[in-house]
Amino acid sequence: MASQNSTDFPNRVIAVIPAAGSGVRMGLGKAKQFIDLCGRPVLAVTLSHFQKCNLVDGIVVVISRDDVDYCLREIVDRYELGKVSKVIAGGKRRQDSVRKGVEAITDCCRWVLIHDGVRPLVTDGLLQRVIKAAENFRAVITGLSVKETVKEIDSQGRVLGSIDRRRLWLIQTPQIFRWEDINLAHQQALKHGWEEAPDDSFLIEKMGIPVKIIEGEEDNIKVTTPQDLEIARFLISKKSA
Repeated sequence: MASQNSTDFPNRVIAVIPAAGSGVRMGLGKAKQFIDLCGRPVLAVTLSHFQKCNLVDGIVVVISRDDVDYCLREIVDRYELGKVSKVIAGGKRRQDSVRKGVEAITDCCRWVLIHDGVRPLVTDGLLQRVIKAAENFRAVITGLSVKETVKEIDSQGRVLGSIDRRRLWLIQTPQIFRWEDINLAHQQALKHGWEEAPDDSFLIEKMGIPVKIIEGEEDNIKVTTPQDLEIARFLISKKSA
């Protein structure tokens, strides 16, 4: 796999879905990716969008080691997610899990599309836009422009000054990168100790590769707290009404 040249596969997109979190902040005694969301587990809802997207060729799911068999049986098989080629054990950090997911790609591809397993409201429209944007840019991420006033403070909570919000964005997933770029970025992170990356584009930036941001979606929330779960349920029920 190390010899893969992504330019030989211009239209192949493999999605890596990290979903190995423990869900401590959810406080429900169950991993957040398996919590019920309007009749289906959160992760099943997320994966269904990638299953339906005609521009996604395959899916690698990265899950906690103890949950691999459960995910295969209760998510992949139960909901007939045929594009899922692998369900593998993740690492201690999200960064480690994504690296393992990228390394597990054995189907030759040009693009790796990375999306949080607990962002179940991603739409086909957003997936289509980010994948198509990759035709013109080497790395593409999604996000929302900051709408509120932003202040910088010191350790005592005193305001140091205001920051121009026109240059600030709140970053989401999906994010898409060339296979060789994201693979090398994660290998370099191991070699040079680039730890605690807030997202995958951080490692791409460290490589000196330009990153393009496109507008995400307000509803594309990350479900990490009980409040997030209630919002997600409301948004789904509103769409199905």
